[in-house]
Amino acid sequence: MASISLPSQAAPNDNPSLMIQTSIESSNTNDSYDDDIDALGDTLGNTLGDETSNPLVAESDYNYDEIPSEVANVSLKAISPETLKTFVAVVDLVRREYIEAVNDETLFNNAMSGMLTKLDSYAEFLDAEAYENLRAFTQGDVGDVGIKAAYQAEDAHWVVTEVLADSSADKKGITVGDYLHQIGEFKLDDERQANDVQQLLTGIAGSQIDVVVSKAGRRKRAITLQRNNRQMQTIETRLVDGIAIIKLPAFQENTREKIVQNLIDLQAPITGVLIDVRDNPGGVLTSALDVASLFMSDTEVVQVKGRQGDARILVTRGNAILEPLPVVILQNRYSASAAEVLASSMQAKKRATIVGETSYGKGSVQSVIALDDEQAVKLTVAHYLTAKGEKIDKLGVQPDIRLTGSERFWEQQAIDTLRQQIKTSGIRLVRKSSEQPSQ
Repeated sequence: MASISLPSQAAPNDNPSLMIQTSIESSNTNDSYDDDIDALGDTLGNTLGDETSNPLVAESDYNYDEIPSEVANVSLKAISPETLKTFVAVVDLVRREYIEAVNDETLFNNAMSGMLTKLDSYAEFLDAEAYENLRAFTQGDVGDVGIKAAYQAEDAHWVVTEVLADSSADKKGITVGDYLHQIGEFKLDDERQANDVQQLLTGIAGSQIDVVVSKAGRRKRAITLQRNNRQMQTIETRLVDGIAIIKLPAFQENTREKIVQNLIDLQAPITGVLIDVRDNPGGVLTSALDVASLFMSDTEVVQVKGRQGDARILVTRGNAILEPLPVVILQNRYSASAAEVLASSMQAKKRATIVGETSYGKGSVQSVIALDDEQAVKLTVAHYLTAKGEKIDKLGVQPDIRLTGSERFWEQQAIDTLRQQIKTSGIRLVRKSSEQPSQ
């Protein structure tokens, strides 16, 4: 059994000095990451201006002094006078005739939101609350819209059973007893499970989801809700017969560090790793790169292709301290985005066996562009492809071993698959004492 030790006071984003205690000690490394790579965030990044900022830097490192020139100097000559005239006329009409008084700020915020949401389902205008929630997500939060629903056979519909006060759903007028017909692109019927519905309503804090509801069978209406009911997520890690089972709810900036710390806390040799990304909505793209870097050295992970230029290839970085161990990744149809980056990269390099069902198929990258310290725009700026250049968007990652039936039994099936691949007595991660060096 080999033992890998880490310094006792590693900083959250540092790549610590590592060594295999039995024989080989690695040199200290201060990885020099490509600025272009650091700039590519799946949910957080600032791409305006000539410089591209790291999506993982602290909030205070962002520049909110003024709206960038790219935005401030947009020429209105590109918009026809008739279109501008129509827009002003609609605003004036709402001011005068709408049943309730609406201030201009609300009208224009709604107009910006509508403009962005019509681009694609991921682009959106972030007000102060949504922006703060999205920034909090990088530290470990996901969110939901504040409702729960259950299928009621007597009505043959999914019915809202709970609405959280002051939640996005509450503010948009959803009440207990309303019918819930559709979430995003998924229509609800009696074949859906309660977990399906809850996972569709849950996602990255601050993001939005469209739902279709009605008042007990009356006219249906589509509503855009924000996932502002924040929930702290933890990375669950446990040991089963030498196999480390890691449940990843999302990819945040500190995911790699937390995984390593959790494995140290097991205080036991590890013979294999099962990564459970079921229901994982994604997160910070570079976080998926960091997790992949625990298992692969100098390996292409993903290609990112923007509107212009060739695709950029992101490569693993740092010391792959878990490279000796076999890996199985367990996914389901709600595993998306950064979760698919991790699975596809390790599958392409035959570094992991993917089990479960075909993943969601979200292959686009969003950047969050700050307008000021309280408002931002989330915009789709690129698509990512597998390391082989294959498309993921709307296709997903195909599993090597397809699992069916109740998901309650999938973990055991994944463990059985992993157990067949174990060929080592394992490694044990320990943190190096600051007072006495490891032997």
